[in-house]
Amino acid sequence: MLHLLRIDLKKLTNYRTFWIVCGLYFFTLGMTTASGMEFLKWLVRMGASFGTQINIARIPFYHFPDVWQNITFVSGFFKAILAFMVVISITNEFTYRTVRQNVIDGLSRYQFLISKVLTNILLSAMSMVMVFIIALVTGLIYSPSVEMVDLVMDLEFFAAYFLEVFAFLSFALLLGMVIQRSGLTIVLLVLSQMIEAIIRANVDDYVPWLIPYFPMESISNLIPMPFPKYVFMEIQDYVSISAVLIAGAWTFIFNYLAYLKLKKSDI
Repeated sequence: MLHLLRIDLKKLTNYRTFWIVCGLYFFTLGMTTASGMEFLKWLVRMGASFGTQINIARIPFYHFPDVWQNITFVSGFFKAILAFMVVISITNEFTYRTVRQNVIDGLSRYQFLISKVLTNILLSAMSMVMVFIIALVTGLIYSPSVEMVDLVMDLEFFAAYFLEVFAFLSFALLLGMVIQRSGLTIVLLVLSQMIEAIIRANVDDYVPWLIPYFPMESISNLIPMPFPKYVFMEIQDYVSISAVLIAGAWTFIFNYLAYLKLKKSDI
C-alpha cells in the first residue's frame, strides 16, 4: 500500500500546480477559520449587532467544546479547492497517458486506482489534522477556562470532517475518471450541489424521506450547522450515525464506480 502511495505522490510532488493548489487550500483554510473572532470584532467596530440582547463580540465561537463543531463546519466549505487538485491529477493521467505507462510498467488498474484513493485519504487526513490544530490553538486562546472534559467532548466531529472531505474527494475522483477533461470536470464539480438542489426541490413534495440519501446532501449532513444556537435556536450538536452510514456508503459507491470505469476504459 505504501508503495502505491509513494508512486502517486512522486508524480504529484513533481507537479507545480499541486503545490500551488494545496498551498492555496491550506492558506485559505487557516486564515479563514482562525480569524473568525477578529472578523466579529470588526463587525462590532462597524456598528453591527444582533440586537440589544446579544453582544456579537462575546459569541463563544472559539470556546471549548463549541469550537470543535464550529471549525469543522466552516472548514467543510473549502474542500472543493482540494477536490480541484484531485480532478487535475486524475485527468492529467489520461491526458498525458501516464496511466497507460503505469499499466505497461506492471501496475494493475486496481493498483492504480488504489494509489489515487490512498492519496485522497492522505489529503483528507492532513486537512483534518490542520483543522484540529487550528481549533485547538484558537480554543486555548479564546476560551475563558479550559477543562479536560471540554477538550475531549465532541471530538467525533473530526472523524466526521475526515469522512466529509474524503467522500467529496472520492466524488471528484469519479468525475475525473468518467469525464477525463479537467475543465469540464471542475465545472460539473462546482455545479453538482446546485444540480442536486434542483432535483431535491422537485422531489421534496413527493418523497421527502429520500432527501437525506442524496449524495451531496448526505455529505453536508455529517456536520450540522452550529450557528443558530447563538440566537437561541435548537440545533443538532452531535454526529448522526445514520449520516455517517449514508455518506460512507456513497464514498464506497464513488470509488467502486471509478474502478469499474477504469477497468473498462481504453487507456
